[in-house]
Amino acid sequence: MSFKDILRQQKSGMEAVASSGVIGMHLVSGPLVGLAIGYGLDLWLDTGPWCKLAFLFIGIGAGFLNVYRDSRQLLRKMAAEDARRKQPHQ
Repeated sequence: MSFKDILRQQKSGMEAVASSGVIGMHLVSGPLVGLAIGYGLDLWLDTGPWCKLAFLFIGIGAGFLNVYRDSRQLLRKMAAEDARRKQPHQ
């Protein structure tokens, strides 16, 4: 294993850690943004907790959708790297 291979593998690991951090942020930020929008609309329209609840659920859905998309992209990237690694060197 050459030094370049070690650096490439280390870079790949750091990218995976960064991607998992982004996935965690999507899971938290979606509901928080939804709750903030709902809170602002409730204050403006004087509708009680209804906008907060509706936008909280929309934010939860958006957060999970982003997590799903990011996870699929990360898995595709990992599969492509594995396939490239298994190919014989020419």
